[in-house]
Amino acid sequence: MTISPSITISPLSATLLRPSHVDPNTSLKLIQFTFPAKPPSFSGNLRLLAASGKVRAKPKELILGNPSVTVEKGKYSYDVETLINKLSSLPPRGSIARCLDVFKNKLSLNDFALVFKEFAHRGDWQRSLRLFKYMQRQIWCKPNEQIYTIMIGVLGREGLLDKCSEIFEEMPDHSVSRTVFSFTALINAFGRNGQYETSLQLLDRMKREKILPSILTYNSVINSCARGGLEWERLLGLFAQMRHEGIQPDLVTYNTLLSACATRGLGDEAEMVFRTMNEGGIVPDITTYSYLVETFGKLGKLEKVSELLKEMESEGNLPDITSYNVLLEAYAQLGSIKEAMGVFRQMQAAGCMPNATTYSILLNLYGRNGRYDDVREIFLEMKVSNTEPNAATYNILIQVFGEGGYFKEVVTLFHDMVEENVEPNMETYEGLIFACGKGGLHLDAKKILLHMNEKGVVPSTKAYIGVIEAYGQAALYEEALVAFNTMNEVGCEPTIETFNSLIHTFARGGLFKECEAMLLRMDDCAISRNSGSFNGLIEAYRHGGQYEEAVKAYVDMEKARCDPDEQTLEAVLSVYCFAGLVEESEEQFQEIRALGIMPSIMCYCMMLAMYAKNERWDNAYELLDEMLTNRVSNIHQVIGQMIKGEYDDDSNWQMVEYVFDKVNSEGRNLGMRFYNTLLEALWWLGQKKRAAKVLNEATKRGLFPELFRKNKLVWSVDVHRMWVGGAYTAISVWLNNMYQMFRNGEDLPHLATVVVV
Repeated sequence: MTISPSITISPLSATLLRPSHVDPNTSLKLIQFTFPAKPPSFSGNLRLLAASGKVRAKPKELILGNPSVTVEKGKYSYDVETLINKLSSLPPRGSIARCLDVFKNKLSLNDFALVFKEFAHRGDWQRSLRLFKYMQRQIWCKPNEQIYTIMIGVLGREGLLDKCSEIFEEMPDHSVSRTVFSFTALINAFGRNGQYETSLQLLDRMKREKILPSILTYNSVINSCARGGLEWERLLGLFAQMRHEGIQPDLVTYNTLLSACATRGLGDEAEMVFRTMNEGGIVPDITTYSYLVETFGKLGKLEKVSELLKEMESEGNLPDITSYNVLLEAYAQLGSIKEAMGVFRQMQAAGCMPNATTYSILLNLYGRNGRYDDVREIFLEMKVSNTEPNAATYNILIQVFGEGGYFKEVVTLFHDMVEENVEPNMETYEGLIFACGKGGLHLDAKKILLHMNEKGVVPSTKAYIGVIEAYGQAALYEEALVAFNTMNEVGCEPTIETFNSLIHTFARGGLFKECEAMLLRMDDCAISRNSGSFNGLIEAYRHGGQYEEAVKAYVDMEKARCDPDEQTLEAVLSVYCFAGLVEESEEQFQEIRALGIMPSIMCYCMMLAMYAKNERWDNAYELLDEMLTNRVSNIHQVIGQMIKGEYDDDSNWQMVEYVFDKVNSEGRNLGMRFYNTLLEALWWLGQKKRAAKVLNEATKRGLFPELFRKNKLVWSVDVHRMWVGGAYTAISVWLNNMYQMFRNGEDLPHLATVVVV
C-alpha cells in the first residue's frame, strides 16, 4: 500500500466560467443534460351635473389601431369577426363608414352589441364611441336601448361620467325610450366611480318617471352607497325600501350589506343580516362567510362565526364546506391550532366532509408551527378518508418538510405524488429542487430535472438555483458549472441568486479564482453585487489562505455601499482567527456585540479555537462560561456544556443531537460552517475523541459527502472543504480506522490518498 500524504487539488480553471474559453476537448461536458356636497338637482337633465368638475373624469389615452389585435377565430359569426378585425386595424382618423359599407343591412343590432362587448373587454372606449356616433346617424343600424345601455356601461368603466350622462340624456332625441336597464347602467356608472349620492338621485328620478327599479338597480345603489360610506341606517332604509316595493333581496344584496359590516366592524349588524338571509332562504356562499370572518376577526370574536354555523346546523341547514374552510383559514392565520381543530371536528360532527382545501389549511398550520408528526397524521387521515390530495396539498407538504429539514421525505412525497397521478406544477418542481439543494441531494435533483425534461417542462431560474446548490453541497464543481451554463443555453436568465449560489459553492472549497471569474461574469451581465456575493468572496479568500485579499474584499464591500450582514461580520472574524490575529479578532467579536447582534455559536467556537491555539486559557474559559450562562439561546448553552464534557453519556447526548438536527434543518450551508467551527474549537481545546464523535454526527446527517471514500483499490479522505481542526480530526479518524483494519488482519486498499486544498 502506498500512502500519498498530500495530493493537492488543482483549482478549476477560471476560464471554464466563460463559455467562449471552453476547450472542446476538456473533460467538462456541457451537453449531457437539457436542464432543462350636495349635488345639483336632477329636476333638469344630467348635462348640468356632467359639466361639474366633481364627475369629470381624467383624460384617457388614445388607443391607436393595431392590426395585430384580432378576435379569436370562431368566437363570433364570420361577419362580426370581420367587422371587429377591420375596426381594430382602423387608424385614428380612418373612415368607419367605409368599414361598414360592406356590412350594410347584413348585421343586426344584436351583432353590433357583440362588437361593443368585445371592445369593452379590451377597454377600447374610443373605438366604441366612434362606432356608436356613426350608428346614431344611420337608419339601418340606429342604436336601440340595449346598445345605449352597453355604451353607458363601457364609458362608466372608464370613468367617463360626462359622456355617460350625455348619451343617456340624448336618448329621447333619438326616439329611444329609457327603461330600467339604461337607468341601472347609469346608476352603476356613477356608483362605481364613487358618486353614490348621484346614484340615489337617479333612483328617485326613475321612480318619478314611473320606471320601476329592479333587483339589479337596488343592488347597484346599495353597493355604491356602502362603498361610499353612507351611514348604516340609510343603507338599511334602502334595504327596507326595496322589500316594501316587492323586490326580494338576493345573495348579492346580502353580501353587499355584509361587506359594509366587515369594513366598519359592525358585529351585531352582520349577525342580524346573516340571520335575515337564512330566514329568507338565501344560501350563503364563500363571499358571505369571508365577510363574516372579516367582521368578527376585526372584533376578536371569531368564535361568533362558529356559533352562527352551529345555529344553521341545528336548524337543518348544513353549511357549505367553504364556510368551515374560511373560518379554518382565519384561525390558521392567527396560528390558533386548538381553535382550528375545534372547527375541523365541528364540521365532521355536522356531517360535512372535509375536502383537499380543508386538509391543506391544517397541514400548513401544523407545518408552520414545526409540528411535523401532526402533519404526517393529518395527511394520513386525509388519505384514509378517501380525500384525494391535489397539487396544492403536495406543494404545502413539500414546503413544510423542506423548511423543516426533512429533505429525503420531500423526495418521497414527489414519488407518492407521481404514483397518485397528481400532476406537479412549477411550484412543485421548484419546492422539490429547492429542498434537494438545501439538503445536498444532487442525485435526486438531477432525476427531478430529467423528469421535468421528459414532461416538456422548462425549468425556471429558481429550479436551476436548487440544482446548482445541490451539486455545490456535494463539492461537484464541474456539474454545478454545467448546470449554470445549461441554464444560459436554454435562455433562462441568471439572477443575483444564481451567481451567489455558484460563488458560495466555489468559496466552500477555497476556489477563489473561480469566484473572481464569476464576479466578472456578473459584471458582464450588469448584475450588481450584494452582501451575499461579497460574503462568498471573503470566505473563498479566507479558505484559500488569501487573508489580505479577504480584508480587501470587505473594504471593497463598504466602498460599493453594500451593507454587511451578520454573515459578513462572521466571515471577517474567521479571517482574523485563521490569520492568528488575536487583537483584531477580539475587536471584531466586540463589534458584532456593539451592533446589537448576539454572536453566533460559530463566532464563539472560532474565538475558543483561537484562544486555545495561542494558549490563552483564561480567555477561553471566560468565553465558555459566557456560553453556559446565555439566557437567550439554548443552543449556546448545550454546545458549551458539550464542550465541557457534560453531555458525553448517551442519555444527555440526545440534547446535543437535538441541536444538530435543528442546525441540519437550516440546510447544508449553515451545517458546514457550524461543524467546521465546532470541530476547530474541540480539536484545539484538545478534545480529539469528542471531535471524532461530532464528525460522525456530521457525516450521519449528510455533511461532507466527499470526506471518506473506500473501495478495494483506493481509500481516500478529502478534507479540502474542512477547516484545520476538522481536517486533523478527519485524518486521525481515517488513520485509526486503517490501523484497526491492519490489526484485524483485513485486506488494506492498494492506495490511500489525502485530498487537501
